[in-house]
Amino acid sequence: MALKRMDNIGIVVDDLEATIDFFRELGLELEGRGTIEGEWAGRVTGLGDQHVEIAMMRTPDGHGRLELSRFLAPPVVADHRNAPVNALGYLRVMFAVDDIDETLERLRNRGAQLVGEVVQYEDTYRLCYIRGPEGLLIGLAQELG
Repeated sequence: MALKRMDNIGIVVDDLEATIDFFRELGLELEGRGTIEGEWAGRVTGLGDQHVEIAMMRTPDGHGRLELSRFLAPPVVADHRNAPVNALGYLRVMFAVDDIDETLERLRNRGAQLVGEVVQYEDTYRLCYIRGPEGLLIGLAQELG
């Protein structure tokens, strides 16, 4: 049996509304919202009885999704939002954009901060990392040519 697709990337946040607004500004669409709770969900996650608000965000091409989760119970136990780029574990999500400067300007209005600087890789890409809502590390890439 072959792998069919990557379904989504999960991100745990504290402020679900602000994070939804940020990713909408970036260009993702809110696919749906809901609450996941109960013993069945805890059997999947190993967390026992849980209560989680979720929002599913979809990329414009319909192929990529972010599942944003806000845990009401049990409480969040770790925080790696300010981990440096060389920290172990999942690091960032990279998005392809048409115009990196225009995208940065819009996202700065939502609190995004440039991590380093916008750089050009050969004649192929302009790239940067930003810190989005709650310190989430997000990469932006503009293909040149």
